[in-house]
Amino acid sequence: MTVDLAGTVLLVDDTPSKRYVLARWLRRGGYRVVEAGTGAEALARFREGGVGLVVLDVSLPDRTGFEVCEEMKADPVHGATPVIHVSAAATDAVDRTQGLERGADAYLVEPIDPAELLATISSVLRYYQARMHAERLANRLADLARVSVAMTTAGNEHELLRVAGAGAAAIFGSPVALVATGADGVQVAVVSAGPGAEIDIRPWPAELAEAPVGIGSRDERPEDWPDNDWPEGGLRVLSVRPRSDRTTLRVVVPLLATVDGAPVLTLFGQTAVSAINAMRMFDEEHDLALTLQRSLLPQHLPRVPGYDLAVRYVPAGEQAEIGGDFYEAVRLGDDLVVAVGDVGGHSLHAATVMAELRHATRAYLAEGHGPAAVVDRLNDLMAQLIPGEIATLCLLAIDIHSGRIRLANAGHPPPVLAVPGDVRLIPEHSPLLGIRAQRAKELNLTLPPGGTIVLYTDGLIENRIEPLDTGLARLVAAAEKVETDLEAFAGRLLADIAPQPAFDDIAMVVIRRAES
Repeated sequence: MTVDLAGTVLLVDDTPSKRYVLARWLRRGGYRVVEAGTGAEALARFREGGVGLVVLDVSLPDRTGFEVCEEMKADPVHGATPVIHVSAAATDAVDRTQGLERGADAYLVEPIDPAELLATISSVLRYYQARMHAERLANRLADLARVSVAMTTAGNEHELLRVAGAGAAAIFGSPVALVATGADGVQVAVVSAGPGAEIDIRPWPAELAEAPVGIGSRDERPEDWPDNDWPEGGLRVLSVRPRSDRTTLRVVVPLLATVDGAPVLTLFGQTAVSAINAMRMFDEEHDLALTLQRSLLPQHLPRVPGYDLAVRYVPAGEQAEIGGDFYEAVRLGDDLVVAVGDVGGHSLHAATVMAELRHATRAYLAEGHGPAAVVDRLNDLMAQLIPGEIATLCLLAIDIHSGRIRLANAGHPPPVLAVPGDVRLIPEHSPLLGIRAQRAKELNLTLPPGGTIVLYTDGLIENRIEPLDTGLARLVAAAEKVETDLEAFAGRLLADIAPQPAFDDIAMVVIRRAES
């Protein structure tokens, strides 16, 4: 419901001479006056809008003023408009009580003193102005809370700016513009013509100097800011710059949309800047984590005649931390050795454990140990030097001449073996690393010409809505066809099998033996 406080009074009385006198007093008091002689006329004019207050006689020819007041107060658009009853006949306490109980905001008994009438109107309007101010502020703060949540859930900075522009237009109920510096250093303007309007994000043609650190505001001309459907009057420009190493965000709204003494514009600017900076910090941390993660992985794959290799490493989409997934591929004499492992957790500590295991694996392999012996030594290493940690590892060595495979699996997801006409999982495994149990088993099998084997971490097949067996079945089905280009095959497995976005890191190594 709304109240028009522009100073227009609807005067309702069926006696022309009385209306003349009251209207004269009201006009002398500075109010605009519209008149009605019946309840029906009054309701029709009231519903047109533009009325700030109603002076309503209790005795009307077609219905009582009490009934008219009740209908006005029930109006879904203008029902908050104040109503003052006046009466020369219904002057008893019971009449005044009835009038107030049925919605009137004041009740005056004739004869009325002009000063008393104007003072009563002024008092009622002051109350409604304070009430409307409080309701407006409360609504804006509620909208701000909603927009704040939406900004924090945005997937990227472009989406965040779009949410901020739409949110500002909804909060202030007016055209708005935001001018921000993107992560690439280019200033952009986010423009909305008002609530529900499309958001236009475009480059800002003239680069603005950075504002001083802190929060400031000033009133400026509309022509100095983005083309928009600005109302008449000036603009309020808020600038927010939290630190000297951060860029400035400017929020532009019409002066008419601001509320003196209310900090909503400032709160919105601070919230938007916080959301932008939080997203940028997350992206910076994610890039740093990914760089560190990749530095701990092999930089090059071995080139082995008669064999193709393809690898994939995909960090979890929702994680900024580095994880413990890793892979290794190296040629040692006549063997092509491949390992894929996963240390529990997402943290710098998990990555440290991962690096220790990878380098220890390389060292044990260089000493000439087979896959099962390497797994046993890694288990002893973890028990003695890094107790309390757990990891999984699938390690295989392929004789490049015969295709004979020696494989040891320490609690890792089963590899997929795809040969012409047959695709199957290799489920045999030993306990995971970090748990003292029986020694590792070594499985012997053969990778025939044209055969392909896929090693991967659980992030490829696990999601939050289906059993693990379902993911394994989808992987087996996807491996029934192996593209001629092994890179294309690896890319298709990721696209068809992996959750989007990835819930966990994914490491995958695909090995194919060439046709004879």
